[in-house]
Amino acid sequence: MSTVTQQKVQPMKRKRGVLLSARGWQRLQAAEQRSSEAGSGSKSYTLQELSDLTGLSANTLARVRGRKIAVDQHTLDTYFQAFDLTLAVDDYSDADSLSNLTRSQVPPSGQLALDSKYYIQRPPIESLCIDGIFQPGGLVRIKAPRMSGKTSLVARTLLKAREQQKYSTVILSLRLADSETFSNLNRFLKWFCAVISQSLGLANEVEQYWDDLFGASYNCTHFFESYLLKNLKTPLVLALDEVDTVFDYPELATDFFGMLRAWYEKARYGDASSELWQKLRLIMVHSTEVYVPLNIAQSPFNAGLLVEPPCFNLDQAIELAKAYGLSDPASCGKQLMQLVGGRPHLLHLGMYHLHVSDKGVKDLTKNALSGSSIFSSHLRNHLWELQKHPELLAALKVVVSSNDPVELAPLVSYKLQSRGLVMMNHHRASVSCDLYQVYFQQTLSNLEEEI
Repeated sequence: MSTVTQQKVQPMKRKRGVLLSARGWQRLQAAEQRSSEAGSGSKSYTLQELSDLTGLSANTLARVRGRKIAVDQHTLDTYFQAFDLTLAVDDYSDADSLSNLTRSQVPPSGQLALDSKYYIQRPPIESLCIDGIFQPGGLVRIKAPRMSGKTSLVARTLLKAREQQKYSTVILSLRLADSETFSNLNRFLKWFCAVISQSLGLANEVEQYWDDLFGASYNCTHFFESYLLKNLKTPLVLALDEVDTVFDYPELATDFFGMLRAWYEKARYGDASSELWQKLRLIMVHSTEVYVPLNIAQSPFNAGLLVEPPCFNLDQAIELAKAYGLSDPASCGKQLMQLVGGRPHLLHLGMYHLHVSDKGVKDLTKNALSGSSIFSSHLRNHLWELQKHPELLAALKVVVSSNDPVELAPLVSYKLQSRGLVMMNHHRASVSCDLYQVYFQQTLSNLEEEI
């Protein structure tokens, strides 16, 4: 009698094979070129000629070279051996992890995933945000230029609120409101209430709590007090992103921000409704100084806690280089810091490029202004945007042409600062990094010559 325990045989999970990596493709191309030049001159091999050399079919070679359809590892090994190459682990990627590969091949942009290894903490801003929203009726204002990691910071703050305190959370970008929504306060606040209700999974009861006899701000406050906050068992962290959008509508901004300040004060009255309003924790995210006239006593921008995410320091840049797996993180971090001045988005772009290409940091910095540079699209976008605003373009030209910080009109300096192009010190502007200095100095000079 057999003593072997019978087990149900599980079908083996079929592997999807491997794909040629960028590094492997570069090695193959170089080897093919050397072989071609040594044999038949400067012409590249045809698929049929490669088939004769490798013993692989033309269709298989097309799949390998297309790098979209997986093949088995033995096929790649055969291909490499035909050109006296040894297949290394960096020459291919497992197709089963294609989604992760695809993510790594996309240049970093916008909010980083919550599990991203590329998020670098900048103490103490993370703990300040968390402590701020854990306060009853707390208000946190996050101010930094565009592409400084504000939204990624907010997302992680909200995650902590959910995980540690079981708070309800909503993040609402005010850029989602179209121009028609901004046409009047009543319409805007109805939209505001409806979107937040939907985000919380609550029914849209806006019309039931809206009475045209009262003003829009009162109706919105009544809706929060009598419906939204009342129906939540836990505190609500409401993060308002891109609040700068409202600055373009001065009359609406005065009423909207005045209402938010009133809500903040309601949590501190010590009356019957204060406990309810203490459930609301606000985060306001913006890129520039407030340039709309607001009464100091009615503005939320001089209340609560201000958090200003700084540029990366050298240690943080090195930590990012390590996250990207760069071979000499200290050198990469130092050289890129000299070029982009600790700007988070630009550091990510530079290190991403070093991660996916065979170029070194010296080559990257040397060719930073070329049309094929990883920074070229970013720089062109800045130029195109500035060309829509001649007053900003003219002001930036003055800044890049001066050896000393320049005093600019407040509104102009705020808008340049919000784009991350200048730094302000004692109301004087200087270019925020060498990359911008050289690019705009050359580009604006060329534009002037064309005119």
